Amino acid sequence: QVQLVESGGGLVQAGGSLRLSCQASGSIFGINIMGWYRQAPGDQRELVATITRAGTTNYADSVQGRVTISRDNAKNTAYLQMNSLKPEDTAIYYCWTTAVGRNYWGQGTQVTVSS
Repeated sequence: QVQLVESGGGLVQAGGSLRLSCQASGSIFGINIMGWYRQAPGDQRELVATITRAGTTNYADSVQGRVTISRDNAKNTAYLQMNSLKPEDTAIYYCWTTAVGRNYWGQGTQVTVSS
């Protein structure tokens, strides 16, 4: 079992920045890739960014250039630095990982961007 705990969401004005954190615990030896997804009201959950243990990253087109994903393997923590935030970035952001063939999700953290 893997537990993921997110933090760092909140309310920010358009153009502002937020940094999300996700700490993994439990059976973390099997974790390679970690990532962030988001879900806005009425929408499906969508990929934001992923990062491998080696540091290879992948971003959704909608956030490319505004968002940076990183991780500290020693702390089993992934980060999502979001800059130039837009109202359409408003959503619940979920940390995700996969280990031993299972998907794990955090409880989600709300990000609200006001115009």
